[in-house]
Amino acid sequence: MLETIQAAPPDAILGLTEAFKQDANPAKMNLGVGVYKDAAGKTPVLASVKEAEKRILADEESKSYLPINGSPAFGAATQELLFGPGHEVVVSGRAVTAQTPGGTGALRVAADFIAQLMPGARVWLSDPTWPNHPQVFGRAGVETRTYPYFDAAANGVAFAAMLAALREIPAGDVVLLHGCCHNPTGVDLSPDQWTQVADVIRAQGLLPLLDFAYQGFAEGLYEDAVGLRALAQPGRELLIASSYSKNFGLYNERVGAFTVVAPSADAAQAVLSQVKKCIRANYSNPPAHGGAIVTAILADPELRSQWEEEVATMRDRINAMRDLFVETLNEMGVEQDFSFIARQRGMFSFSGLTPDQVAALRDDYSIYVVGSGRINVAGMTEENMNYLCGAIADVLAR
Repeated sequence: MLETIQAAPPDAILGLTEAFKQDANPAKMNLGVGVYKDAAGKTPVLASVKEAEKRILADEESKSYLPINGSPAFGAATQELLFGPGHEVVVSGRAVTAQTPGGTGALRVAADFIAQLMPGARVWLSDPTWPNHPQVFGRAGVETRTYPYFDAAANGVAFAAMLAALREIPAGDVVLLHGCCHNPTGVDLSPDQWTQVADVIRAQGLLPLLDFAYQGFAEGLYEDAVGLRALAQPGRELLIASSYSKNFGLYNERVGAFTVVAPSADAAQAVLSQVKKCIRANYSNPPAHGGAIVTAILADPELRSQWEEEVATMRDRINAMRDLFVETLNEMGVEQDFSFIARQRGMFSFSGLTPDQVAALRDDYSIYVVGSGRINVAGMTEENMNYLCGAIADVLAR
């Protein structure tokens, strides 16, 4: 039965990492996969995380299963981080949270929830979006469509076209929005634009789903939730898939959360019972260690303060690499305007490089970039910047 099965093509992003590992060039660079790297080119374990782990290991008495929806303390800490202390959504009990295996796991729970409880609903994705979004929803049996988002000519949001498209979406469908640090473009909505989008979504009877994977990596932990707060007005409904991979550096611990904001506390509990059914039929209950780290840090004022400083350090380094990238290209005489890179936020940027130029960077310089031209700015360092910009200058001049 298995003899005729053909090998699947490599993943567009993770496949790059496999090719990168096999490359013998000592100057090779991986700017494809979305992993933060420090000035030394390493993905660090945060000091706050190491301290939290010490305390967890010292106090741990059992490795019994967590509840289906995870630790209640983790859920409470997640809601406080998302909405801020004392927010109406939290105080009213309108929000329920399930601990999930990473942000991707949260998206899959959302997809199963939509497929089972909202049959026929479609999920609308930004054009472009994270390449795994269509696969996650498609495998759950949910149809996806797209709405305009990126204006390539202006390197900004195609906002008028986006609003016009949202006004045409039928009531009952789901609109997926990137909370901040839009992946892959690095171009975000302004606070005023978020308000307008939230109003259109409410007027059209749509359900927003916020993919919130990079809180703290754009402007700040509170500032980056401006879109979430615009969507989470009294009485409004909202789905949130959040991740702790980036802002806690917990990539291999797979820590995420699926949060649902319902119209009332009673409705929220009914929704939670259905979410738990989706989880039970999938992975049954979540892993404990990563969630315990997050909970320990967010619950301890000293550890939280240390963690917030570490998030700010990562954010500042990414923004500094954006500025240095633009400056170095200018110094090398590149005529093409890359100034938009410095205005974008988060780990990723649409570079404007063509597929042929991306291939040349890989073949001639061992610089690995996604075929769309998306670059992981967090993979740049002061040490490799001249090599990178020199390579880009060469392929642009051909």
